[in-house]
Amino acid sequence: MTQTALQNIHLIATGGSIMHNLALALHQKGLTITGSDDEIFEPAQSRLKAAGLLPAQEGWFPEKITSQLDAVIVGMHARPDNPELLKAQELGLPVYSFPEFIYEQSRNKQRVVIGGSHGKTSITSIIMHVLKHHNWLFDYAVGAQLEGFDNMVKLTEEAPIIIIEGDEYLSSPIQRVPKFHLYHHHIGVISGISWDHINVFPDPDTYRKQFRIFTDMTPKAGVIIYNQDDEQVLRVCVPRNPDVKFIGYSAHEHEVYNGVTYLTTKKENIPLQIFGEHNLQNISAAKEVCKQLGIKSQGFYEAVATFKGAARRLELLGSHGTVRVYKDFAHAPSKVMATTQAIKDQFPERKLVACLELHTFSSLNKDFLPQYQQTLNAADVPIVYFNPKTLEHKRMPALAAADITQAFGNEKIQVFTDSQALADYLKSLRWENQNLLLMSSGTYNNMDLGELATAILS
Repeated sequence: MTQTALQNIHLIATGGSIMHNLALALHQKGLTITGSDDEIFEPAQSRLKAAGLLPAQEGWFPEKITSQLDAVIVGMHARPDNPELLKAQELGLPVYSFPEFIYEQSRNKQRVVIGGSHGKTSITSIIMHVLKHHNWLFDYAVGAQLEGFDNMVKLTEEAPIIIIEGDEYLSSPIQRVPKFHLYHHHIGVISGISWDHINVFPDPDTYRKQFRIFTDMTPKAGVIIYNQDDEQVLRVCVPRNPDVKFIGYSAHEHEVYNGVTYLTTKKENIPLQIFGEHNLQNISAAKEVCKQLGIKSQGFYEAVATFKGAARRLELLGSHGTVRVYKDFAHAPSKVMATTQAIKDQFPERKLVACLELHTFSSLNKDFLPQYQQTLNAADVPIVYFNPKTLEHKRMPALAAADITQAFGNEKIQVFTDSQALADYLKSLRWENQNLLLMSSGTYNNMDLGELATAILS
């Protein structure tokens, strides 16, 4: 699918995090792009507006779908009965999910796909950072905004490689298969497996099976790079195919001095700007991918020393004296445990106040909540927040504080359902020699985390 084959493309649900980045990438490629959505938030709204791609009004307009379109791309936010989608199907237009379209745009490229319940954004980010550091030409699709990259998606005719973050969630409302099954990787990574998305994968076996399918899709002479310290990963990465190269990895050897993590290598110790056992695993995974692509160890270490991390992944909101405030996108149990432990290990002499917002369908599901058992135990002051209105919006049963403390197996947990009350409590604490960690894929009911950090640090 080349630029000459496609000129006019319409995106249904163009305001999504990855979808609006795709719209920008295709626009920059010189294609005519239109789109619709029933709600568009920042930063998508401003970015689409600056490019002249913001829909005149929110909503769905089937009259936008005409036979003049070369293709329609539908985002996961749309429903199967979306009027624009129905019109496209009625007209017989080519309809693609995001991963299908990325694959079509990269058929002639070497495709590297990073999958896993946790760590995939960071691994993808590290690889991209290293390739850019060495001036390699490559395309990409990643789930977070990265320093030094204008968009989260880049598609060109020239690049011989594409680096893709491979989400296991569903591809589209009409194509209910995991995204990472549709990229057809040459090099695949599985960073970890921890049951998630209970609304789609009702039990751990069904969830784990998706990674088995991903592994079995590896072509002849392909490569699977896997976390050999993850028991669930080992269950799907048994080297059954002699035509596929299996490479296991563990956390990179390291030492910590005065709050700084150093990679230990044969030649020298490399200071990092990131930390945590999970990030040391991510670095090892990225190093193995870069090795397969042709970057030697010395070149990798040179580049990774300047990597500052992906947006919303252990992002430092501010620091003063013996106090630091971090926010992190962690929401799944494995991510919550890894992130909380990482900060405690990095600053063992400081108390840790760790706040988790339950925001996703899985995290608010009473049947799934026990997966959070002991995930906040590394925190000295563990806090869980959820907004009852989110439960109402998702049409889910109410939760009680006792449900949460029992599921987490931690009687120290304080439960808040009012974001202002939570902010007031945090501001009331004595913050000397303490760190604050705010974890969520949501917004704490639109709490101004920057203002909160400023108040705490002052």
